[in-house]
Amino acid sequence: MAEDRTDAATEVWTVRRLLTWTTDYLRKKGAESPRLDAEVLLADVLGWERVALYTHFEEEVGESGKSQFRERVRRRAEGMPVAYLVGRKEFYSLKFRVTRDVLIPRPDSEFVVVEFLRLFKDRPDLRFVDVGTGSGCLTLAPLHVCKTARAIAIDRSPAALDVARGNAVALGLADRVTFIEGNLLDPVKDQGPFDAIVSNPPYIRSDVVPLLAPGVRDYEPHLALDGGPDGLRLVEPLIAQAVPLLKPGGAIVLEIGSDQEHDVRALLEAHPQLALSPTVRDHANHPRVLIARKRDEA
Repeated sequence: MAEDRTDAATEVWTVRRLLTWTTDYLRKKGAESPRLDAEVLLADVLGWERVALYTHFEEEVGESGKSQFRERVRRRAEGMPVAYLVGRKEFYSLKFRVTRDVLIPRPDSEFVVVEFLRLFKDRPDLRFVDVGTGSGCLTLAPLHVCKTARAIAIDRSPAALDVARGNAVALGLADRVTFIEGNLLDPVKDQGPFDAIVSNPPYIRSDVVPLLAPGVRDYEPHLALDGGPDGLRLVEPLIAQAVPLLKPGGAIVLEIGSDQEHDVRALLEAHPQLALSPTVRDHANHPRVLIARKRDEA
């Protein structure tokens, strides 16, 4: 918009014009989905659903709206993720509030929910733990489907837990989840056994973190990204803690990095009490979820 100052006196900034200009601008800045980014940002500024943009293409946007939109486009061009700019992200068809205290929920993590529900959707009185809950997406999406389930959500970050609590209230699920600050499964070591333990733990190697895309590296919490020198600093103790806390037939459901399949499978196979399932792959055919069920006691 700043580049069009020579026409500022005569240019009519309609919804269509703003979207066209911004899409081109963000594309030049290297955005992966410039049109979608433009639509989400403009709809949020105007307080509309995205579909309303298409039914109001020729409507002129006022000065206040243009000013707010311009500022968000500037910050997006600098690398800030759209989810942080609008303060929310959809996950498993649910809206989650997000801040820079939590990772942005990603479509690949929905595979954890899908596999969890495949195993436990019809389990009566289901009780599970989510380790490193962040926004709460891996806790609250299953609870939304499993109407009698109860969960404990653990995170090391008090700020992340505040975000997750808010999401639980917004989704009407706060009465079925307990949020606890702590490390791995330490807070529930005397509260088992559980039907399932789910987690999207930090699994990126420390030396890779500085090489991540700027939108991740510069904005998302490193506490939720950095998995130590081998990416397994928290994965290995998490598995070890989970085994005695699972019921016979219970499962640990883990999201993994695409290059970690062999290493994490080996960690799970090191526990003879666990029976490992085939690796679940994501939309890009990358290894994404590992599931190990606790064998029935003889």
